[in-house]
Amino acid sequence: MKVERALLVAAAWQEGRLGRGQVSRRLEMPDRPGRPARPVLLHPREMPKRSTGGEKGRFALLHSLAHIELNAVDMTWDLIGRFAHVALPEQFFDDWVRVGREEAQHFALVDQRLAEMGGTYGDLPAHDGLWQSAQATGHDLMARLAVVPLVLEARGLDVGPAMLASLRAAGDEASAAVLEVIYRDEKHHVAFGMRWFRFMCQREGRAPEPTFHELVGANFRGPVKPPFNDRARAEAGLTPGFYKPLSAFGAPR
Repeated sequence: MKVERALLVAAAWQEGRLGRGQVSRRLEMPDRPGRPARPVLLHPREMPKRSTGGEKGRFALLHSLAHIELNAVDMTWDLIGRFAHVALPEQFFDDWVRVGREEAQHFALVDQRLAEMGGTYGDLPAHDGLWQSAQATGHDLMARLAVVPLVLEARGLDVGPAMLASLRAAGDEASAAVLEVIYRDEKHHVAFGMRWFRFMCQREGRAPEPTFHELVGANFRGPVKPPFNDRARAEAGLTPGFYKPLSAFGAPR
């Protein structure tokens, strides 16, 4: 239902049948999005060790990816709704509606692949850390842009090539094809985050890199972990001066 509604809303926006109109300040965005009864959500420290080999390992990998993509649907539409009252160019909403549509398509692709493997999303436990990152940045659009597309989604660019190689080595071309779509789209999701983070910095007269370091330090727990896919990050406009000083082997925070 969530995927279906995301696609309907995105189509209505892109066809000009839906606009911001008069944004109500009386209607609050929910603290949590609607969630299915399964999977069971655990604290990250409580997550069981998952198999990394064979079909069970690939299923666990895809299940975790489905959970990431469903959270991405929630976080993108939350960004659009929560900050709809902010004076921003229409292109801002064009970009994030596109992201919301693509995240819904990603979840549908992974969910279909899980079904082909004989299971479904919800068969394994998952953690709630991604939504907690959204909650922590609900007060500040710049913090949300810094943490979600420029830390969390950028991490997908780092791990994507190794995941693709692992799936192909196992002969699982069907799963690799799904991951190829997600990896391709994540580059421009990070690029949108970079575009609008720089826009907000320019509007407020703030230097982008130190502002990014400040916001990530205040709103993201733990270091930004290497290894980094510097080439893919650079293609999205996310240059090393943003993330290297925050890495586990970078300068003290």
